[in-house]
Amino acid sequence: MDCIFCKIAAGEIPCDRVYEDENVLAFRDIHPQAPVHVLIVPKKHMKNALECDPGTAQAVLHALKEVAKSEGVSESGFRAVTNCGPDGAQSVEHLHFHVLGGAQLSGRMG
Repeated sequence: MDCIFCKIAAGEIPCDRVYEDENVLAFRDIHPQAPVHVLIVPKKHMKNALECDPGTAQAVLHALKEVAKSEGVSESGFRAVTNCGPDGAQSVEHLHFHVLGGAQLSGRMG
């Protein structure tokens, strides 16, 4: 498979890890859109949220809590978002969540 996030999760491509467990990997985005911009990706390949199973959803939510705490945004607030498909601006066809924070974010979503 030629999926960049699968390669990152497998350790074939280096990343700036923030959190990892047996199911997910969280790492800093290489093109941050906020002072805190971390991606959470399941290690198991799935195209987007429509393919997400309950176990993966639980693992992602647990990672989200851990990342928010470790990045210091759990009290001040943050945004967690996933994009689905071309019209949803999904740039990599591997389920991933953006965790954005560290500053007052715009109310605008696009």
